[in-house]
Amino acid sequence: MILTVTPNPSLDRTYEVPALERGEVLRATGERMDPGGKGVNVSRALAAAGHRTVAVVPLGGAPGALVAQLLAAQGIRVAPVPLAGHTRSNIAIAEPDGTLTKVNAPGPELNAEESETLLASVGSYHPAPEWIACCGSLPRGLAPEWYAELVTRAHGAGARIALDTSGPSLLAALAARPDVVKPNAEELAEAVGRPLATVADAVKAAEDLRASGAGAVLASLGADGQLLVSATGVWYGHAAVPVVRSDVGAGDASLAGFLAAGGEGPEALAAAVAHGAAAVQLPGSEMPTPADLDPAAVTVTADVPLDRVLRDVNDAGEQGGRR
Repeated sequence: MILTVTPNPSLDRTYEVPALERGEVLRATGERMDPGGKGVNVSRALAAAGHRTVAVVPLGGAPGALVAQLLAAQGIRVAPVPLAGHTRSNIAIAEPDGTLTKVNAPGPELNAEESETLLASVGSYHPAPEWIACCGSLPRGLAPEWYAELVTRAHGAGARIALDTSGPSLLAALAARPDVVKPNAEELAEAVGRPLATVADAVKAAEDLRASGAGAVLASLGADGQLLVSATGVWYGHAAVPVVRSDVGAGDASLAGFLAAGGEGPEALAAAVAHGAAAVQLPGSEMPTPADLDPAAVTVTADVPLDRVLRDVNDAGEQGGRR
């Protein structure tokens, strides 16, 4: 069983429009509503693939109740942490060429009691889950060191930790030695404080994160694929994506595939790439099912193309997802 922790979940509404024209009345050609947040999406992707998962989420108000209902409808066990505030609502506008415009609300501010209840959740499951995926930005009220404490408690409960966050929260958590961290190219560059021009630059940055405490680094490189850098080796994975429809949740689907396949080695990287590539071809934040996957389109190799120039991830669909 894989447990996910999403400190700042959301109710996500996605509208598909022919073109985004500022100041105009837009007529949507499609719409959908999904439970959101990076850890929530990992649970959704796991459930879509038939894996057992529990989503730990702080929820409050009518949006929070709707998030719980939508998750339960997808066969996900919900472990809610009641909040005094209201769960945030986010809006995404998707254009036919894959361009996505998002408006993310800040979300509620957690008090000390709510923060402690959320931390305590990682040790409340017996037997302990094999993996705990801690994902997304921290809400107001939680210090950057909060994830480090969560990693420490999860290890104390006997679980391995996959951490998908960025900025000060990522840097503060490295000292607690998370088993896997999953930055995208932009977040990886931010973490090491220098730009990444080539795959070799990304490999060196991932090695720097490992030196700071990460057990392994699963790095999304946009349309240039993914890297896995661990104590046992460095692997590069890629899959051609004919059409990018929406990259919302693609990185979360990728992490779900990685963990479901064991969370280590080239086989897990291949599963991550397959899930991410499938997700970007689906509308909104829809998660891929096994029928959507195309493992034959995935290439994973230890012969890493170090000289490959990284393209701007803002101009291309990301097989690993971006925030």
